[in-house]
Amino acid sequence: MRDKGRVRGTFRTYLQWPLMMSVFMILLTALVAAVSLKAGIIVSVFTLIYIGIALWLYFSRKRGILAGLISFSSAYGQSSQILMEEMLIPYAVTDSSGRLLWMNREFREVLAVDKSAAKNITAIFPEVTKELLATGGEMMSVHTTYGERKFRVDLKEIMLDHMGSAAVEFGVEGKGASVTAVYLIDETQTLKYMQQIHDQKLVAGLIYLDNYDEALESVEEVRRSLLTALIDRKISKYISGMNGIVKKMEKDKYFFVIKQQYMARIQEERFSILEDVKTVNIGNDMAVTLSIGIGMNGDSYSQNYDYARTSIDMALGRGGDQAVVKDADKIQYYGGKAQQMEKTTRVKARVKAHALRELMENKDRLLIMGHRLADIDSFGAAIGIYRIAMSMNKKANIVVNEVTSSVRPMMDRFIGNGEYPEDMFLKGPQAQELVDPGTMLVVVDVNRPSITDEPSLLRMVKTIVVLDHHRTSSEIIDNAVLSYVEPYASSACEMVAEVLQYIADGIRVRPAEADAMYAGIVIDTQNFTNQTGVRTFEAAAFLRRNGADITRVRKLFRENMRDYQAKAEAVRAAEVYMDAFAISVCPAEGLDSPTIIGAQAANELLEIRGIKASVVLTDYNGTIYFSARSIDEVNVQVMMEKLGGGGHRTIAGAQMQKVSIEEAKERLKEVIRQMVEEGQVS
Repeated sequence: MRDKGRVRGTFRTYLQWPLMMSVFMILLTALVAAVSLKAGIIVSVFTLIYIGIALWLYFSRKRGILAGLISFSSAYGQSSQILMEEMLIPYAVTDSSGRLLWMNREFREVLAVDKSAAKNITAIFPEVTKELLATGGEMMSVHTTYGERKFRVDLKEIMLDHMGSAAVEFGVEGKGASVTAVYLIDETQTLKYMQQIHDQKLVAGLIYLDNYDEALESVEEVRRSLLTALIDRKISKYISGMNGIVKKMEKDKYFFVIKQQYMARIQEERFSILEDVKTVNIGNDMAVTLSIGIGMNGDSYSQNYDYARTSIDMALGRGGDQAVVKDADKIQYYGGKAQQMEKTTRVKARVKAHALRELMENKDRLLIMGHRLADIDSFGAAIGIYRIAMSMNKKANIVVNEVTSSVRPMMDRFIGNGEYPEDMFLKGPQAQELVDPGTMLVVVDVNRPSITDEPSLLRMVKTIVVLDHHRTSSEIIDNAVLSYVEPYASSACEMVAEVLQYIADGIRVRPAEADAMYAGIVIDTQNFTNQTGVRTFEAAAFLRRNGADITRVRKLFRENMRDYQAKAEAVRAAEVYMDAFAISVCPAEGLDSPTIIGAQAANELLEIRGIKASVVLTDYNGTIYFSARSIDEVNVQVMMEKLGGGGHRTIAGAQMQKVSIEEAKERLKEVIRQMVEEGQVS
């Protein structure tokens, strides 16, 4: 209405300006008459004639001018209507509920409906909701599909307060009423070309044979070349089937390149080559397993190769027999069903021990840290590193923020013992005060920064060493100068016991220290029944020679009655899900370390016939702790990773916050269902 009044005022001023000039002419005549009466009479005659003409024009031509303007306006409006109707971009107008009020010819052709047909935009394009129609004057875009074509739907709300008759025409009346302009942009061909570009991108990949040397040793010498040829043929055929290129870089390493269009297929097949290569058998006692690392969607081909190297390192660090795909920032895991074979050679342990010694020689102080709520394996490994520091006359401290009931009896043997300093164990804040350029941090039994006992130390200390036996995940301590991660090792204590034997000659481990490390091996292997290899017994024998006492260790880890009853209750209340998974909840009330009891209950549940995996949930300090265990048929590490955790193939865990026990249990069941459907359970 304001615009209409402004137009009328402008038009009225235009018509009245001759009359306004008449006033000027009268004043001019008066001034002339004051100078000369005769001249004034002459000018007055002309003034009267001018006023007459102005009045005639104003009253006689006004209607004609208005009629001409209306005719022009009508023609202009009709032209606009024709332009909108013939516009090549599909265009329509809807009300606030989505009802189509008007559409042009292109829009009708897209919908293939008659102009008079009543339609609602939300029914035609489900992605367009009533909430999206109220854009507040801003342009909103939605991507959708109609028939076989793909569209971008642009929406813009237009207020009708000032449109009066237009509002009536559209059938939308009332203060604050509005319509929404709808534009359809056909993206079918654009998206098709983008997909073709995406499919033609090259993907870099690496294939490593996990146990090449061990497999060759298990077959007769004259048949070894045949075994190698059959493996080469399997890999070449698999990559050639995707029109890819594969190049053998070393005897057990391959590089390959494929188009990205084949990735969806091999991911859907979950990398069938992993299982296919295991069928190669010409008398070899050991099946060959592969690790695959793939990098894709990097900024360049060289970055894809870097992604592939990162992926293969993760696959090997997680135990091998699996594929890892790094898609920019996203990482996906496939396979990992087989148990990694133990390496009988100790060359790697010796190399890592010497590297650790060189790093320690240049530092004045060692801080040793395990994971949060440290168990006896973490504690024993820390004690082993402490003994190394003492033998090199380095000042060392073990960082322990919270002592669990399982660790307390062992720790009491060091606290107050005159052979050890009073500051042997420190809290996290105390350790932070000691950090200086001459400080070195050794992290044991954990490789995920978020669950270390004092994560802030990882940012403060420049020289970091990691020793762990858990499989790596996408979250790792990436600033470590030395990383020794061996998933086939039974425990961190086993790894430290080996390092002790190579780092220097004549290191004498004291009985209390040997007990702590021996206890870590016993607990993590469940009395040498799980994840146990030749080197595990060799490490245990080394500790026995240094004074570890089996009876003393057993007495230290006897449970009190309340803990035993809680464990028994968790076993009694267990639910068998899908005929193979035992799920239970461990009561936490009144227990000093309920998470430890939950883990022990999970171990007990595995003794039940027919159970492939067990998971015990514990609600402790506002956090839900998962303890997962299996023997060989389920990779519980993959299961826990889907819940934000990780661990070993047969021993893993996870934590959840701000959820109830029932919600956590439902998420666990959903993960189990998904794993069964995807064939990840043997």
